[in-house]
Amino acid sequence: MKVTRIAYSARLNPGKYAALVEQARRLGRVRSEVWQRYGSIAGVGSGLADRQVRDRWLVDGTHIRFGVLANAWKETLRDAMADIAANLEAAKVDVRRAISRRTNDPAERKRMFTALKADQWASDPFLARQMRKHWKRGRNRTHHQIVVRADKYNTAVDRRGLLWLAVPGLEPRKMVRIPLSTTVAPTGTLRLILRSGRVEVHYQIDAAQMRSSQRPCGDRRLGVDKGYTEALTDSDSQPHGVGLGVMLSSESDRLKERNRRRAKLRSIANSAALRGDHAKAHRITVNNLGAVKRDRQAARHRARVRTEIFTAVHEVVDEAGTVIAEDLTKRFTGRKKLPKNINRRLATWTKGVTAEALKSVSERRGSALVLVNAAYTSQTCHHCGRFGRRSGDRFHCTSCGVAWQADVNAAINILHRAGDPDIALHTPHHVVKQILQDRNDRHRTRLPVQDSSPTTAGRRANYPNCSAMSNE
Repeated sequence: MKVTRIAYSARLNPGKYAALVEQARRLGRVRSEVWQRYGSIAGVGSGLADRQVRDRWLVDGTHIRFGVLANAWKETLRDAMADIAANLEAAKVDVRRAISRRTNDPAERKRMFTALKADQWASDPFLARQMRKHWKRGRNRTHHQIVVRADKYNTAVDRRGLLWLAVPGLEPRKMVRIPLSTTVAPTGTLRLILRSGRVEVHYQIDAAQMRSSQRPCGDRRLGVDKGYTEALTDSDSQPHGVGLGVMLSSESDRLKERNRRRAKLRSIANSAALRGDHAKAHRITVNNLGAVKRDRQAARHRARVRTEIFTAVHEVVDEAGTVIAEDLTKRFTGRKKLPKNINRRLATWTKGVTAEALKSVSERRGSALVLVNAAYTSQTCHHCGRFGRRSGDRFHCTSCGVAWQADVNAAINILHRAGDPDIALHTPHHVVKQILQDRNDRHRTRLPVQDSSPTTAGRRANYPNCSAMSNE
């Protein structure tokens, strides 16, 4: 398994940065050309690999108009083709779910799954319609990146101990030397990202080399629930990442106040421009409405959030050899209209980072990650299985007459959901609700639980059991 590391430039010469910006701009034209030609339905149908596209461009002379070195545009072409393929595969996940909802016929499902996998969906009306809906295609917005092959750069340390990275420029045999703020030399293929006068050098290393990957995992089986005030709460009532909620709330409030002040300054600048005082409007725009400081503050906040979440996941894996979690890739929709302040705070909810952390840490440390359907796990009592009422961080069960900690109750339900034979990973939420209500009705009438009934068997056939990602 590979993990990405980032090195930053230190006091880079403005002339060198300008040369890198120009090179990235020209390579952005290469990406745009690739997306325009091959990031559409017709391009997917052609089934060309990046080497075939490269050979075609060499024959027809397409590469000449870009004005960059051969290795630069070839690596950019390969990277853009990989982006198109990854974007396409991500869209297919949603289309597979739509296929499962559309039909219960195994033969029809197999036919559509096969056509989708072989990129022959353009001839099927349903598949083509779903791919147009879920696949965002055909346009490139990346004009600030340079991909450098492993054998096309070199590193050196000067007498002061400063590490320098030399990468190819726009002219043959003329390298651009970049001072780095680290003493660890990057390895492998590099991705240079230019942001706000600084160069970010992204490279990958083997996860086995990291000290955190060598920590042993536990031997227990824990369910975890994703929260806002805490990153995770496990089924043993232990919270992890307790500083996440304060971090997100304070950042949300800071952005609210900052954006209010920026909006006022922008209004003053626009009014000055309308009066003809363009000098004042320019001064406000340059000195008070810039993006350099704002972007760096946002990057630091994202780094702190990732550290908090990854630390929380490591704490869970220290205790558990098997982690049961909800599928955080699903979209969450609610019917209740919430106030603006709550909506703004929930917009920063980092379920995507949590999903990445669970998957990455589990793979690196050898634990098993089991994803389950979490529908109604926060609305049912883990003790009696009946529906209750959640208010803030408390869950009130009217049947038991007990108030549980809401996140702990949800984590225990997630733990039990992994062994549920009737509720699978992609079972629709309305079907899950009906299953839970049927169980409650049978419990009230003291009828046996009929797990082998024809209805249950049909549900099992329609929605296969939970998904597991494991290294065991």
